[in-house]
Amino acid sequence: MDIRQLRYFLAIAKEEQVTRAARTLNMEQPPLSRQLKLMEEELGVKLFDRVGRELFLTKAGTVFEKRAKALVQQLEETVLEIKEIEQGIRGTLSIGSTFSCISLLPIPIKKFRDEYPEVTFTILEGDQYILGEWIQSRVIELGITRLPLESNYEADTYSTLPIKSDPFVLVLPKQWDLSKSRQSISIKDLADMPLLSLKSDKVTKLHEKIVYECRQFGFEPTIVCECPSVAILISLVVAGIGATILPKSVMSSFPLLEIEMMDIDDTGFQYEVGVVWLQNRYLSKSARHFIKLLQFS
Repeated sequence: MDIRQLRYFLAIAKEEQVTRAARTLNMEQPPLSRQLKLMEEELGVKLFDRVGRELFLTKAGTVFEKRAKALVQQLEETVLEIKEIEQGIRGTLSIGSTFSCISLLPIPIKKFRDEYPEVTFTILEGDQYILGEWIQSRVIELGITRLPLESNYEADTYSTLPIKSDPFVLVLPKQWDLSKSRQSISIKDLADMPLLSLKSDKVTKLHEKIVYECRQFGFEPTIVCECPSVAILISLVVAGIGATILPKSVMSSFPLLEIEMMDIDDTGFQYEVGVVWLQNRYLSKSARHFIKLLQFS
């Protein structure tokens, strides 16, 4: 069995049909069907259950898919590593970021492009669980997110480098006029305030941290809305529905809206941001240099 056959198998597993897989691979269906039959004969197991024209992985096929993906990725990374021995820093660097960390990327990317103009970027935005999946599947090399990363995988799967501490601030509707009389607020003053919380079904750590801080001051926060999107939370604040607590750097993305921002002066509320990548896997030269730039900027 060779790497070409592994690619054939992975295409069939993805498309769940030989005809579609053949089209993706730019080849005729009969040769692809023959290759699948040869693989199954060599392994002595069925890789797919057939229901009409559709194909579904068997238990053996599921295990084989996992191993085949790892082998193909290892080969691709080896080829990249060998090529990079003779080449300079070039190619495409794929980075994923949570929305709350997007504002941290433009300046480092500009600096990096000034130094390495042959490198282009692909930037994707998603929540922490999606970033974890993208890192595992190599859709992205690096993730920029708050720490620790919440994902479906063990923490020791990833290498992590903290790059910034960011204080939390209270974001509130301009019409409340609280910031006219003072520049900061005590966390105890949030006791009777309607609050909007950044939370999804899976990503909960930020929400839990805010609740914990409030409880340390002897009250349960009044959460009137939970939402997975920073943009939606801000729109609800603008509408006067409530206030929210977010990292200060996030607010650079919303400079012209009808909102106010106040420091929280009696708690060490910090937002730790870091860069995350897959441990024990090859990192491209551009990724390694970008990590260095983030570390020392």
